[in-house]
Amino acid sequence: MPVSCYYHDMANLQIKNMPDTLHERLRRHARENNSTMSAVALTAIERELARWEWRKRLAQRPETDLGVEAATLLMEERARRERELGDGIRP
Repeated sequence: MPVSCYYHDMANLQIKNMPDTLHERLRRHARENNSTMSAVALTAIERELARWEWRKRLAQRPETDLGVEAATLLMEERARRERELGDGIRP
């Protein structure tokens, strides 16, 4: 069996059947950010996995009953802030 010219201690990922338009967008994004396509893809995968893990942790938290709708609390807070700012006109 032939021996490889170099040793990889990391896994490789190949993406098959990538639409040409997506491939070109990835290439353009990498070029405009002085990066490689691999680095952009790894960053995107890492970000997506972090989001997935966060949503998973959030789903495991118990629900909190505020006793009032969150939209009502938001409207009350906005009204309080407007009163503090005076007439509501900002520079």
